[in-house]
Amino acid sequence: MPPLQSVALLACALASSLGAQHPLRDPADAQELRFARAQPVVHYTLGVDSARLNEWTVAIRLRNAPDSFTLAMSAHPEYDDRYWRFLADVRVEGGVGASIARTDSVRWHVRAPGGEATVRYRLVLPAPEPGPRAAWKPFLSPTGGLVGGPHAFMYVVGATLAPSHVTFDIPRGWEIATGLVPTSDPRTFLAPTADALMEGPALIGHFRSWRFAVDGVPHRVIYWPTPNAVPFDTAAFVGGIRRVTEQAIGLFGRAPWREFTFLFQDNAWGGLEHANTVTLGASSDQLARDPNTAMLETAHEFFHAWNLMRIRPVAFRTVDFRVQPPLRGLWFSEGLTLFYADLLLRRAGLPTGDSTRTAHLGSLLARYLSQPGYAKFSAERVSEVAYNAAPGALGDYGASAHLHGEVLGAMLDLVVRGATSGRKSMDDVMRLMLERFSGERGFDGRGIERAVADVCGCKVTPFFDAHVRGANPVAFDRYLATIGLRATVRWGLATDAQGVPVVDLRAYATDAPDGSHATLVISNPETPFAKAGLHSGDRLVAVNGAPLRSWREFRNVLRSLKVGDTTHVEVERAGRRLSVTVVAATQTRPFVTLEELPGATGKGRALRAAWAAGR
Repeated sequence: MPPLQSVALLACALASSLGAQHPLRDPADAQELRFARAQPVVHYTLGVDSARLNEWTVAIRLRNAPDSFTLAMSAHPEYDDRYWRFLADVRVEGGVGASIARTDSVRWHVRAPGGEATVRYRLVLPAPEPGPRAAWKPFLSPTGGLVGGPHAFMYVVGATLAPSHVTFDIPRGWEIATGLVPTSDPRTFLAPTADALMEGPALIGHFRSWRFAVDGVPHRVIYWPTPNAVPFDTAAFVGGIRRVTEQAIGLFGRAPWREFTFLFQDNAWGGLEHANTVTLGASSDQLARDPNTAMLETAHEFFHAWNLMRIRPVAFRTVDFRVQPPLRGLWFSEGLTLFYADLLLRRAGLPTGDSTRTAHLGSLLARYLSQPGYAKFSAERVSEVAYNAAPGALGDYGASAHLHGEVLGAMLDLVVRGATSGRKSMDDVMRLMLERFSGERGFDGRGIERAVADVCGCKVTPFFDAHVRGANPVAFDRYLATIGLRATVRWGLATDAQGVPVVDLRAYATDAPDGSHATLVISNPETPFAKAGLHSGDRLVAVNGAPLRSWREFRNVLRSLKVGDTTHVEVERAGRRLSVTVVAATQTRPFVTLEELPGATGKGRALRAAWAAGR
């Protein structure tokens, strides 16, 4: 939304945003209506001192603000890292009577007589965790870092439509790469809204960069290397990214941004999508072995720029200090994004983990069958517990909205292809979803259902009743028959790459928010941990007599187990101490092979050929 609106239009937009998705359940929310008449002028300065790389400073200069307002740290809907815990020396500079006071963990009340003030604070970075870093988490090093977003900036509650400027005061010689809008000052950028500010991380330091254009729209690839980075084939690396970009834009017909920036970091893993930026990990040593090693993750996060950042679930929040509420539509946002990550690579002619679409779908179905949680809980229920749910929200069952949604997306694709004799596919559903839900209105399950039904011209309510809203196992063969295939399932021992049977480790632990203890989570009721009488939610106390306080300690215990080992586990449940003995055992898993259906028709074979080719 443009930063400057008429008062009438802005008031309407604010009233809409404060409806079912943002109820006025907190007095601070009322500020949305106060700011409909006048927006504050906000300028952030983020300072990095090369002599103090464990922190940065932030100064927020405000003008045209009310005499009294609230600042808050935003909770990211996916990864709420609660960086308000690391703020220090929060203070305000202003006229007589200026003050700032913390009202709860994430908010500060500011008094600024005359509407002008400068709020300053330091953000002291937490100690880095062992091993590679998550690509979305901020860091600083002698050669650069990742800064900005909800890990750095407070925002004015109620003024989320106000534009702001951000100046980076960084060491001499360092560069800045961000999706924020550049200005005439190379160190200063514009954030059109508070949401854009929180979705605009910046990679700073010494890095390499490349550019390419798709349909005239510029795209940048930034790579920040560690000092000991291994050389790799950058032409193949950037070329693969370009090919994925061309396929995604070709699917939707256009690029919905002025410019897009890929922010890659050496010695990091994972990724996080933003409206016109993506942060990604890609270790140089892995890229040296295979320049396409990060391409599946890149395709996944890039596709999210449409399917989540623009095609949004109805309850998906942007900038907000409150924790993201459950999202019933996450199976679509994550699952279909995974579906297309694989498909974009195939269309781009890039290597994939499974050699064919048939092998890939067989692998998906095997993973689905290996976890009974998918037949016990609906896709919407699995989605609801994906973000911010208590450990073990599904009891002693595990299920992923990502896999659940990818399987359902694959089946719906077959439904659409069969009903339209191959004239349409999920591509048409995605384009229709973008047309209907890329504005203020988010989608719900009924919205997805209507889009699929309108594309295929068929009735899909039974499918959604059974698998999206209901908890029924997917009858794969019913949908596979459309392309003349059937699934053959056999069960056998799970083995490692050398063919050695592996230990059943379908349990893990999570740390309590205050770090005081670890909580057990069991992902399959058939695991030896469940059979021994343990359950999700048990507080881990000790293993083999040694105190246990973190998920890493429990992971180390699991990694040391061999088939037949006996482990004594002490837990606390409902205030009582329990001690159980767990005997490590092997694990069985399903193997799924897709083969031609006897009597497959010529139509089915033709549909399969187009499907297998990724068309």
